[in-house]
Amino acid sequence: MPQEQYTHHRSTMPSSEGPQVYKVGIYGWRKRCLYFFVLLLMILILVNLAMTIWILKVMNFTIDGMGNLRITEKGLKLEGDSEFLQPLYAKEIQSRPGNALYFKSARNVTVNILNDQTKVLTQLITGPKAVEAYGKKFEVKTVSGKLLFSADNNEVVVGAERLRVLGAEGTVFPKSIETPNVRADPFKELRLESPTRSLVMEAPKGVEINAEAGNMEATCRTELRLESKDGEIKLDAAKIRLPRLPHGSYTPTGTRQKVFEICVCANGRLFLSQAGTGSTCQINTSVCL
Repeated sequence: MPQEQYTHHRSTMPSSEGPQVYKVGIYGWRKRCLYFFVLLLMILILVNLAMTIWILKVMNFTIDGMGNLRITEKGLKLEGDSEFLQPLYAKEIQSRPGNALYFKSARNVTVNILNDQTKVLTQLITGPKAVEAYGKKFEVKTVSGKLLFSADNNEVVVGAERLRVLGAEGTVFPKSIETPNVRADPFKELRLESPTRSLVMEAPKGVEINAEAGNMEATCRTELRLESKDGEIKLDAAKIRLPRLPHGSYTPTGTRQKVFEICVCANGRLFLSQAGTGSTCQINTSVCL
């Protein structure tokens, strides 16, 4: 009972204090840290924006592309020198109209043609020491499509009207050569020479040697043979001279004449014999031995 009276008395007592107010928010050092981080974030945003604008200005970013790179309806367009650090895959690479296209490399430039299985079919390598091409066939044609040069495993074809070899030592053929015509340049000499072997010229319908404005000379070490199996050998000239033919014996008692006749031995050797009233070839047969 005394405890209940005490509680009632406490609740009925007038309160001398006002209503209590509870503050909500961040104060003190927490507030200062928050403002500092907000300010730092704003500075970073401004710096990032300034750097982005500077990069756009330096790299020359536009709606059409970046720097020397332009995006067009036909593809990408590069102006000036360009450097690619990784492989470049493109369907077509061409220069501007009227300008040349250059490929520069510190070592070599390699062009590969691949099939569907990424197997190399044709390869072109241009290096500091040589230019190498790998493929089944190599062709060089004119603008009109005429074949100038062709090479494969079977043969090499030169389709030009004239083949000129400007080497001082001429042209060396280790084996045979087949051609319908061998001709020198105007006012130049034509020499067919075999220093250590024999020189053979064959044709199924004949061999013609013609020098229209000069001399013709045939020289050999041991034997010069002119052979015609089914026809004849014709020497057509105003003068035919055989200065080194051997002379047959003659009769000392007779008058020495300056007129001779050409005799032929059974082995084909030619010799000269003094002409007489009759043939003297039978008398001077010691040359044929």
